[in-house]
Amino acid sequence: MQRAFFLKDSSYNGLFFTAVRTTGVFCMPSCPSRRPNAENIEFFPSAREALAAGYRPCKRCSPMQANGAPPDWTRPLFQLAEDASVRRIREEDIRRLGIDPVRARRYFMQNYGMTFQSYCRAQRMAGALESIRNGVMLDDVIGESGYESHSGFRDAFRRVFGDPPVRTRSNDCVLATWTETPLGPMVAGANRDGVCLLEFTDRRKLETQFLTTRKRFRCTVVPGTNEHLEQLKDELPRYFAAQLTRFTVPLVYPGTPFEERVWNELLKIPYGDTRSYEEIAAAVGAAGASRAVGAANGRNRISIVIPCHRVINKSGLLSGYGGGVWRKRILLESEKARTPIERGAVA
Repeated sequence: MQRAFFLKDSSYNGLFFTAVRTTGVFCMPSCPSRRPNAENIEFFPSAREALAAGYRPCKRCSPMQANGAPPDWTRPLFQLAEDASVRRIREEDIRRLGIDPVRARRYFMQNYGMTFQSYCRAQRMAGALESIRNGVMLDDVIGESGYESHSGFRDAFRRVFGDPPVRTRSNDCVLATWTETPLGPMVAGANRDGVCLLEFTDRRKLETQFLTTRKRFRCTVVPGTNEHLEQLKDELPRYFAAQLTRFTVPLVYPGTPFEERVWNELLKIPYGDTRSYEEIAAAVGAAGASRAVGAANGRNRISIVIPCHRVINKSGLLSGYGGGVWRKRILLESEKARTPIERGAVA
């Protein structure tokens, strides 16, 4: 890692991050900044861990984008995953692309929480669910998915979605996709009814949010997209450019009755305005329950769109934002002044 960092080797972008103790920032291996002394650097496997250690993203190389913009060496992998003629991906298939299977596994585990082969299977199964819901005959779906037998397909389907194919015509799954933003990459999820997840990929409790999403909707989360995610990808850039002040994408956010009352109240806070935890508590009929409001804020699974960043302390101080207080400050300042948020903005 040290050699790659001092050689500014971009092929290692996304695989690790280098933090500089003397400046308090962390960078991608290819960062053009001047190199510090070796004794002043330390390495982290993810941007999330670097942030947790107290480092800020570098303004020059924007390391928060590393996971949102896959490095060039991964392009053949994504092309292979999207090739409908490819059924089962083996390690020799990856080697033919000139890529080490271990490197591919590490990258997909870091960025997607699954191996490359699992990513490919999840993509195919998501397509299979969509075909079944659209009325395609099961025999045709099995053939398109690359399985030679009904039993093999049913077993694989059950492992991914929990129900056999004959019971899924009315079922749904949460499709997840990754998108870049000026404040770092985000993961978004949606089912057929609307967006149900939007989080920064470096959030400490991202895994918890995924688990909660699966439990709330009683289904799995798989890579993919739908019309709601495409609408969100259209609206998010306009929000960050200060051109959109109200999201119109459909939302789905089941929770406890109290959580839902809090989240509904958050949606009423106007763009550029703020509310205190005490004011939200009073508005939902729970005066004095500001701590409970704070806890509900922290469990909001749709950041920015459900604007939990607009809730602040009564004193005006900023605290308690899952994406980091520095992001909360930038979001509030941008909304108040109606100015675009620049890519790579930091505290």
